Parts: sequence; C-alpha cells; structure tokens
Amino acid sequence: MASPNTPRAAERKARLSKELVLTKALELVDAEGLEALTMRRLGQELGRDPMSLYRYAENRAALLDGVSELVLNELPIHSEDPDWKAQLRQIAHNLRLLALKHPNVVPLLVTRPLSTPLGMRPLGTLRPLEQILSLLAGAGFGPADALHVYRAYYGFLYGHILNELQEFVVDPEENEALLRLGLHRLPAKEFPKLRALAPALTEYDGSAELDQGLTILLSGLESQLSLQSAHSA
Repeated sequence: MASPNTPRAAERKARLSKELVLTKALELVDAEGLEALTMRRLGQELGRDPMSLYRYAENRAALLDGVSELVLNELPIHSEDPDWKAQLRQIAHNLRLLALKHPNVVPLLVTRPLSTPLGMRPLGTLRPLEQILSLLAGAGFGPADALHVYRAYYGFLYGHILNELQEFVVDPEENEALLRLGLHRLPAKEFPKLRALAPALTEYDGSAELDQGLTILLSGLESQLSLQSAHSA
C-alpha cells in the first residue's frame, strides 16, 4: 500500500483537472511512447478510475490533441518583433529544442495534422500558424505570400528535426566512426558512399546544421521581399 507521502498518494489527493490529466499524459508519452497512452493506463498513473478522465478528454484522440497543444504552448512566438528573420530563426531553434525534449511527440506535430482539416484542428496547434502569419504580414509579405513562406519554413524545419532525430549513435564510447554509427553492418559493395561518410556523420551538429539551412532559406525570402517592394514602388 502506498504511504501518504508517496507521489501516487499525493496525486490521489490532488484535484483532477484538464491540466493535470494532460501533463501526466505527456509524461507518459515522453517515458514510454505514444502507444503507451491509453485511458486505462493514464488512469492507473493518476490513481483514478479511467472513466473519470472522459470529463477532460472525450477519447484517446482528444488526449493526443491535448498533448500536442501542451507542447506547442511551450513555444514562444513574438509576432510583433520587427526583426522577422531573427524571430523565425529563434522560433526554429526553440522548436528544435522542444522536439529534442519531447521526441515521442514529434509524430503528433508532423503527421497527425495531415489527417485533419485545418479548421477542425485544436486551436492550440493553429496558434503558431496565426502568429507567424502576423509576423510575416508585419514584415511586408502579402497574405498568400506569407502562407507560402510559412509552408516552406515549416517544411524545412520539420524535415530537419526528423533527420536529426534519426542520428542515433549505436556505441557512443567507440572511437572508430564506422563502428560508432553501426555503419560497419552495411554491405561495403552496396553502400560505399554512405560508409565513407561516417566521419562527417559522427560530427553532426544539429544546431549548426539548422542555422546553415535557415541562413539559406531566410536569405532567399529576404530577396523575394525586396523584389516585391521594388515592384510595388
């Protein structure tokens, strides 16, 4: 039996709320992955009857949406920032850090919206879109151009995040690059170029790689904005 001072006993005493339910759901996903998140398991973690959770989330899908919103609420976006390029760069780095903090949530952020019409998505997942559109409008982009920029920006950003999360090291104590990444398991005749890249792959710096890509992207967007300004003058 849990003593009155254990965390589980404390949770039983805590008043159940949507925030508490979603916070525990996120903790469960972080620890064990999306598959572990069920009403029954969440009820066990909270020390509650799973039926009591339906007051705060009508089904598992609502739980997943709530977890997405909870993570995105941690992403600061200052749409009034006059330096739109610096703000987009900062947003990208902050989202990367969130992805590294909650890697099991990344599939929810990247792929789950694809199966849901825009107007039916949770409001918390749409706020970054609204805020970035406002930022770009303030910079001088027209509505349609701002949307194109947003799509290109997030397409690049999510692509980078997914690539970085795949950069798993098999044996961090191994000095030999080929062995460190497990590339020695690949047939040498079939994957000569990939095996030869082992030294470069072991030196992967996610933050620097992101910065380099952002510089290319933002420079192109700035040129586009300058051309639009010139044509409208």
